[in-house]
Amino acid sequence: MFNFGRDIGIDLGTASILVYVKGKGIVLQEPSVVALDKNTGKLLKVGTDAQKMLGRTPGNIVAIRPLQEGVISDYDMTERMLKEFIRKAVNFRFVKPRVVICVPSGITEVEERAVIDAGVQAGARRVYLIEEPVAAAIGSGIDITQPDGHMIVDIGGGTSDIAVISLSGIVESSSIKIAGDQFDEAIIKYIRRKHNVLIGERTAEELKMTIGCVFPRPEEQVVEVKGRCLMTGLPRIFPVSSNEMIEALEEVSERILETIHGVLERTPPELVADISTNGIVMTGGGSLLWGFDKLVESRTGIETHVADDAISCVAYGTGKSLEWISDMQDGTMNLSRRRKMNS
Repeated sequence: MFNFGRDIGIDLGTASILVYVKGKGIVLQEPSVVALDKNTGKLLKVGTDAQKMLGRTPGNIVAIRPLQEGVISDYDMTERMLKEFIRKAVNFRFVKPRVVICVPSGITEVEERAVIDAGVQAGARRVYLIEEPVAAAIGSGIDITQPDGHMIVDIGGGTSDIAVISLSGIVESSSIKIAGDQFDEAIIKYIRRKHNVLIGERTAEELKMTIGCVFPRPEEQVVEVKGRCLMTGLPRIFPVSSNEMIEALEEVSERILETIHGVLERTPPELVADISTNGIVMTGGGSLLWGFDKLVESRTGIETHVADDAISCVAYGTGKSLEWISDMQDGTMNLSRRRKMNS
């Protein structure tokens, strides 16, 4: 087929970008970071190479995240970053690719238009959008075409999307700008308040991934952390425990739990009955925080599990949606809103 390998799906995340090429699977997974020379405006690095520069750049070089809280905050940089990633993923000298881009479910029409324009400017022939919870559901193996209620909790870097899906569409959803990045911020604030020490974003993220938890671990874990003492201004090494992490992350995880509760309250009773049978599926990097599934299950009374390969679920779902690309509305808003996802 002429288009084979030319259609690509992009999970445009605040923390990382995954690119899926039809017929090949996920070919690229890199942080959504760009580094540029302030004086010349020249793009120096994108992705992993740029991330290494975060917080460590000399005066003339800035490393920035052009996406904040799930939406484009720097249009020009997003376009240049997308162009670079599309170029890395597919060679489109002859035929420009058709692209499906994943967006948060709470996105406004203005934000949608910005994503479509950035995709077209970056070299796509056509751009289609799919909402994150729908992509996450497809990617986690749920058959969304059935008249059966499923709840997806997708916790990314910048947004958490909670949705109830049935008959290929979103019945009830909520998108909040609280996710992985806010967990990192909460850790930095807690360490500052409790230990009077300043730590960087990367240290906070490492803490989150090693001993971070939102539910008591079977055994308490302790790690040594390096930071700058706010009293003396000198480096300091001190121990931090997993129990402290529960305390640090409590406020942020509570906000996500409240949102899950709110979506369940607004969902039709028949679908709530389906969800209590089918369980809640968690996807996205934030769902890998230790004990999050246990916390959701303990609060809702509904069996909860983290999808296999939770980080790549949205990208796989976006990739699988390429099979419906010919049914999608042109220049589009959205797969699920258009109800064009035919089984």
